[in-house]
Amino acid sequence: WQMLAIYMVLAASLSEQQALKQACPSCYASQLCNCSSMGLDFIPPGLTAKMTVLNLAHNRIKRIQSQDLQQAVNLRALLLQSNKISSIAEDSFQSLAKLELLDLSSNSLAHLSPLWFGRLFSLQHLHLQGNSYRDLGQSSPFSSLRNLSSLHLGNPWFSVIRQGNFEGIELLHKLWIDGSNLSQYEQGSLKSIKEINHMIINIRDSNIFSEIVRDLLHSVTWLEVTEIKLPVEKKSLVQNSIRPFKIQKLTFKEAFFTDQTISQAIVLLKEITSLKELEAINCVLEGKGIWNTKEIARSGQSFVETVTIIKIMIQNFHLFFDLEGMESQINKLKRLTIASSNVFMVPCNLARHFSSLLYLDFHDNLLVNKRLDETICKGGWPSLQTLNLSQNSLKSLEQTAKYTSRLPKLNNLDISQNNFGEIPDVCEWPENLKYLNLSSTQIPKVTTCIPPTLEVLDVSANNLKEFELQLPFLKELYLTGNQLKTLPGAAPIPNLVALSVRRNKLNGFSKEAFEGGQVGTVHLSLMECHRSLVVSLICVLVFLVILLLVAIGYKYHMVWYLQMTWAWLQAKRKPKRAPPKDVCYDAFVSYSENDSDWVENTMVRELEQACPPFRLCLHKRDFVPGKWIVDNIIDSIEKSHKTLFVLSEHFVQSEWCKYELDFSHFRLFDENNDAAILVLLEPIQSNVIPKRFCKLRKIMNTKTYLEWPAGEEQQQIFWENLKGVLKS
Repeated sequence: WQMLAIYMVLAASLSEQQALKQACPSCYASQLCNCSSMGLDFIPPGLTAKMTVLNLAHNRIKRIQSQDLQQAVNLRALLLQSNKISSIAEDSFQSLAKLELLDLSSNSLAHLSPLWFGRLFSLQHLHLQGNSYRDLGQSSPFSSLRNLSSLHLGNPWFSVIRQGNFEGIELLHKLWIDGSNLSQYEQGSLKSIKEINHMIINIRDSNIFSEIVRDLLHSVTWLEVTEIKLPVEKKSLVQNSIRPFKIQKLTFKEAFFTDQTISQAIVLLKEITSLKELEAINCVLEGKGIWNTKEIARSGQSFVETVTIIKIMIQNFHLFFDLEGMESQINKLKRLTIASSNVFMVPCNLARHFSSLLYLDFHDNLLVNKRLDETICKGGWPSLQTLNLSQNSLKSLEQTAKYTSRLPKLNNLDISQNNFGEIPDVCEWPENLKYLNLSSTQIPKVTTCIPPTLEVLDVSANNLKEFELQLPFLKELYLTGNQLKTLPGAAPIPNLVALSVRRNKLNGFSKEAFEGGQVGTVHLSLMECHRSLVVSLICVLVFLVILLLVAIGYKYHMVWYLQMTWAWLQAKRKPKRAPPKDVCYDAFVSYSENDSDWVENTMVRELEQACPPFRLCLHKRDFVPGKWIVDNIIDSIEKSHKTLFVLSEHFVQSEWCKYELDFSHFRLFDENNDAAILVLLEPIQSNVIPKRFCKLRKIMNTKTYLEWPAGEEQQQIFWENLKGVLKS
């Protein structure tokens, strides 16, 4: 009995392993098991302790049962997102003490049970978003997850957050909540989490937003809010909260502002004295810039040092006011980015009050040279060190250089991707300029317009044919994507450390070009360094690919498929059937040459000498000489009431009568008619027939055969049956 029991256990284990191999071949004897997008509606059996990663995403799994994952005790990652899971047994994950990542997002879970996660002591990343639960329950589902680092939850139906829902979580690197329809938030619910590095929340209710901010003042470092309409209320965001606060960065994405709400938001956010960075991405501002500047000024100085605005949409932006009265709010700002936002000018008076600004990024806007004169006026941006004006509409390099020369501390200038087209011989630049980016500016050459003070110069993606400038302090030179045929000389740039000359027309290097200077490191692509070798390798690879395609084509009869496709296209141009008056045969006979003796001496004699006689079409006797074989086949089939197949082992193994005759099958079955008669000279299994003749395999499984018998009495019955079919 013990041996029997052991045998039964082993048999069951082997059966499960076989089932796993069949359901998901990549899982068999592998640590990484990828069963995603395989149409599975259950977790495959046979999972073992060898597996560390199990990916079952994008299937149709509806439930997880107790025994499904019981043996997978060493799993580190379990991916179950995008299924239809609505039911999970309470002890389903009980054996997964080593699990670090669990993704149950985009399923149909209507509630969350604390028992699911009770034994997941190593879990660091939990994804629960995109299900159908409306709340997290009365207590915390996460109380045992002491090592949790990132948590994703919420959905369009998620509406309630209660006190105690996050008990047990002390530190999170990332918390993501989809609360687009959140309607109830109990004050203090998020306070139990002591530290959150980055929190992202999708929320529309401005009152709940204010309550959440009050709870996060001492725990969140970076708060990111999407889809919100900012509040108009004047209720304080900090109320009686004790300083110091922790929140340093606040990001708004796809938010909606008006002149009134943005004025109030500026006043309220000043109360968060720890806030150093504000960011607005893909937001909408409805207004003309008529802000309540007096109230903003009365509320005191802002502590924000960095402002980033990307892709803000302002309807009728050309009517936007110059923000007069905001001068007192910007003099402490150190970094400002306004990109892809249709900026065409900054008033000179406003520019002069950016007294502490070190970094200014206006890339991808509508600045032109005429407006740049106003934007960079004398006395404006007095502390600016870095300026990015790339992807604007600047046309004159000479004027651009002149205006930037008004910035006394500027050392880094990016004016790439402007269409200058030409370059003068002399330009006026800032005295301390060390970095200049002139890439993709359509300049045809370099002249002494380039300032000699530079340490880094980028003139990539232009039309330069040579580079012969004297730049004694230059350390990095980028010449990628030009038309250079020779390297720049070493003597004019004695301090050069890095040189990029990729995608040029260089044919070789000479020792004189370096004048004895030692090159530390050279980064050349394989094509640039060994062109002939690469070309040879490519030719060999192309030859091998062609050889492989020929081999595959031969193995899988690709030539036959091409022939049959061409024949089918030719046949499509002809009518499906000949007119009744042109039908002159009772049957077209398809047979192998090896069976011709039986066909010509037995079957033809029996049928054509019957009373009344049958007229048969044989390719040897009735095909028109000189006519293309395919046309002969088509015409014969069309002029016959039936097509009679004489099947045997010879027929199957003879390349189906030299492929051309096979078109009769192809044409016949393509029309889906019922004119086929199958005569078996000897027993033949349908699985012996080549797979490419799938329609014939199918018809052999669905139609009745006429099988040639051995006895004379049965042969007489055979002939009577065949004659009856031919007459039908």
